[in-house]
Amino acid sequence: MSKTVKTAVLTGALCSALTLGTYKILGFDEQKVIIQKADQPVALTSARYAPSTTAPTVAPFDFSYAAETSTPAVVHIRSTITSASAAQGQQQIPDVFRRFFGDDFDVQPQQRGPQQASGSGVIINAEKGYIVTNNHVVEGADQLDVTLNDQRTFPAKLIGTDPETDLAVIQVEAQSLKALKFASSDDVKIGEWVLAVGNPFNLESTVTAGIVSAKGRGIGILSRNNAQNGVSSAVESFIQTDAAVNPGNSGGALVNLNGDLIGINTAIASPTGSYAGYSFAVPSALVQKISTDLIEFGSVQRGMLGVNITTVTGVVAQEQGLKVNQGVLVSDFSANSAAKEAGLEAKDVIVAVDGIGVNNSAELQELISRRRPGDNVEITVDRDGRQRKFNVKLNARSEAAPVVASNRNNANIMEALGADFRNLTKEEKAELGVQGGVKVQTMREGKLRMETSIRPGFVITKVDRQPVTSVEDLNKALQGKSDGVLLEGIYPGSSRTYYYGLGM
Repeated sequence: MSKTVKTAVLTGALCSALTLGTYKILGFDEQKVIIQKADQPVALTSARYAPSTTAPTVAPFDFSYAAETSTPAVVHIRSTITSASAAQGQQQIPDVFRRFFGDDFDVQPQQRGPQQASGSGVIINAEKGYIVTNNHVVEGADQLDVTLNDQRTFPAKLIGTDPETDLAVIQVEAQSLKALKFASSDDVKIGEWVLAVGNPFNLESTVTAGIVSAKGRGIGILSRNNAQNGVSSAVESFIQTDAAVNPGNSGGALVNLNGDLIGINTAIASPTGSYAGYSFAVPSALVQKISTDLIEFGSVQRGMLGVNITTVTGVVAQEQGLKVNQGVLVSDFSANSAAKEAGLEAKDVIVAVDGIGVNNSAELQELISRRRPGDNVEITVDRDGRQRKFNVKLNARSEAAPVVASNRNNANIMEALGADFRNLTKEEKAELGVQGGVKVQTMREGKLRMETSIRPGFVITKVDRQPVTSVEDLNKALQGKSDGVLLEGIYPGSSRTYYYGLGM
């Protein structure tokens, strides 16, 4: 063996010995290394994310439970106006009136065919068939038809309306109805997922999704509409969402992911009349109170604080020298103010009602509108930087005092008319240029709705050409009538005189 070969062999042996020694020193000889054969597949273990212990922060992808729960309780309402909304024409006056007033009685005819509109509603009492919807869905309708989710159709009768919140209650006689359960709108959170359920563009049982964008939102839409219709005030404290709502959705349901009712879809903010990003719903707490009143009394029983208010902003706080930048500033009091009687003062800032925080006028109006006359509320105010609490017993609205239950309980003729009336205020008399009159406040099933096209807001100034200046005058004028009467009056915002014939 040559010297070179011997050297190579010796070097290889030394390297092997060194490698083996290192292997033993490190302990690798205690483990078995198995090489898998090619025909034996390698077992794989799938990796999974550990379950989260916190609430999900992403949008849920399945709204099916809420949709399945809510759609059977949302109905399609079709309203039909068969008579003219303006003055009744000569041919529309019954013969009894022609005999009494003569054929030359001055009325201007107006020809109009039947008009139809549609909207949505929510069943809130399955046993008795009560459905809540928007006032503007049923206003002025001579006929109401309700189509259920299962395609059954029933005629509906009007139970009562409240233009100040744009709510109304109707009723159907049907079996196997499903009602939605009320959830507290006070518990609704900004950013919470919600569904809007209704019948936009006559597309029945449509469900859209979005989030709650804001609460306690006042947009002035009811104030503007009510001013045109002669209603003295409006209550706006909407839940704002970005769920798609379009014409036909009005009166439909806004529900949470449990399928519970948290609001009634009422309006949209849009330059085109169709969905453009934001929609507004009357909160369920207010819906529940108003609908209960309409069912029990036929009209809304509103408790009043008796204050003139302004939402506090940074600018208002600086100008008025206030110590807080949020709340509702009391600027003045009405006559017989419940708040003043309890000890509130001008420049007090209302910051809570019954422990619920108040940031603006809309929120305060909503919280008070949930109460009835005689209810006690705890009002928390900021006065010069210090909080004080007052127990306030709410009064009835003074100008409505002659209206609520007394007329209906004491006079069968007033009950038969199917409406609530009130005297005009001084401001309304001046605005309308009349000495007095009786305003049709709310309407339900009765003679006025069945035999005329009178709308809420109509001011009766004469009965059979004799002036009436108060509810008492109206009651006296109708007593003893056995044939028929002619009602004469005006609508706020119109210069025309309207006439309605009514059989007694």
